[in-house]
Amino acid sequence: MRRWGHVFWGVMFVLCPSILAGCGGKDVPKTEGEWTRSVTAGTVEAGAGSRKGIDASSVGQPEISAPSGEAPLPGQEPDSGECPVPGQTAGLSELSVEGTGLVDAFGNPVQLRGVSTHGLAWYPGYVNQECFRQLKQEWGMNVVRLAMYTAESGGYCTGGSQNDLKELVKSGVEYATEADMYVIIDWHILSDGDPGTYLEEAKDFFGEMSEEYAEHTNVIYEICNEPNGGTSWSDIKSYAEKVIEVIRSNDEDGIILVGTPNWSQYVDQAAADPIEGYDNIMYTLHFYAATHTDSLRSAMIGAIEDGLPIFVSEYGICDASGNGAIDREQADKWIKVLDEYRISYVAWNLSNKSETSAVFKSSCNKVSGFGEDDLSASGRWLYGMLQAAATAGELGSEGMGDFGIGNAGAGSTGTGDAGAGNTGIGDTDVSGESSRPGGDGGLQISADVVNSWKQDGESYFQYAVTISNNTGAEQSGWTLRLVFGGDIALSDKWNGNYQVEGNTLTISALDYNSRIAKDGSVGDIGFILHGADDLAISDMSVVPADR
Repeated sequence: MRRWGHVFWGVMFVLCPSILAGCGGKDVPKTEGEWTRSVTAGTVEAGAGSRKGIDASSVGQPEISAPSGEAPLPGQEPDSGECPVPGQTAGLSELSVEGTGLVDAFGNPVQLRGVSTHGLAWYPGYVNQECFRQLKQEWGMNVVRLAMYTAESGGYCTGGSQNDLKELVKSGVEYATEADMYVIIDWHILSDGDPGTYLEEAKDFFGEMSEEYAEHTNVIYEICNEPNGGTSWSDIKSYAEKVIEVIRSNDEDGIILVGTPNWSQYVDQAAADPIEGYDNIMYTLHFYAATHTDSLRSAMIGAIEDGLPIFVSEYGICDASGNGAIDREQADKWIKVLDEYRISYVAWNLSNKSETSAVFKSSCNKVSGFGEDDLSASGRWLYGMLQAAATAGELGSEGMGDFGIGNAGAGSTGTGDAGAGNTGIGDTDVSGESSRPGGDGGLQISADVVNSWKQDGESYFQYAVTISNNTGAEQSGWTLRLVFGGDIALSDKWNGNYQVEGNTLTISALDYNSRIAKDGSVGDIGFILHGADDLAISDMSVVPADR
């Protein structure tokens, strides 16, 4: 269906040999192992179910308006008078999966960096031509993700106008195409948990989209955002195979992204049992830098080394709620690894919502013509990172301070730029619950409140957990028992098996974090719960699996 892309570029190669030699010089493909400018200047939600489930009535979304006329951000000027480079200018190259990454029609590696919209039903105004043009030409992005919620307020399957949402998606594809950008059509499951809940709706939707865009070389299909709620890889795989079959009946080789269990974190499970019988399939991993650190990065690297093609279709530099503190140190570590393995990555989110992960300040009511003063702390970091990638050809610390968040180190917050209501220093009601030993056998646990907030009249608490091994020998397996002063409800969780009974939370190890080396530790364990304002841990213990 899309093979015309190969023909197009073959003709261009004959008619315009300067594509690969000449044409301004700076866009000439480099020697093997190096990147063209189109790749390095091209583009950047692990798991946190609660962060995006908002009431549409609470959203102060801007109206669509003409550009403000303010000076745009410092950045790249549009190229002119140059021949097209695959994946950069008019006639975007058809992508395919080779090994664990993407390549263009010539077999050159491609890395996509960009941003995701927030829910299209809530923030439709950002889907406009001028906004996408600015993201491409001035920020250096080469992909935009269109996040269409399926089950939240105004969701595609829960009372939203399906026709209006489809037309907004189609407008987004048109604007991205005109801006010479790749575009991800995202079936954004969240509260529905199991993508099979709305299987028939998904088949109908992607049947229509794949028929519409079979001849487009820049459209990517993301068929299930963040499976959660205990949904197994077997369940996800069964769903994916049915939807992929529908897409492939129209579009034989478009890139398809498949979510993984636990809010797209358990990529190791997909690596152990990948989908067979189809080409150009990739698997998504989502992370939030202040919550997901070494353990999830190691799991991702392990899956890649097992041959799994991974696409980070959503990430943030704050905590897993989409709010709270920014961890620049961990964010930089993530980007370094993603660039090293040539993994594409898309930031959350293109909105002015009052949360840390939003790119724009809540006070910014523009939908295009953005200036530096319009950016939140996350937006400044994102812009600075993209500029550094564009100018240096790789991620480095140089240049990031100009547009980033200064020298705020690991665990620090933005400076208030993220908008009113964000959880930052001075705004957060954090109990600071101290670490304490528990259990026997020399294992110790620290369970600390790292963030808290009010939402819909309820108090939410985010905990970070670390287990240290002082036994004198490697330990295999562990179980934590946390007792609270009142009944609890679990809103989110990561890197463990969780069970709640009344006021007691039990957490047990997963395969990839079950072993704790002698004098070592396991971190990246965390959860969000809600309950009474004075909710606190009254007792906790940790024991090895054999006790």
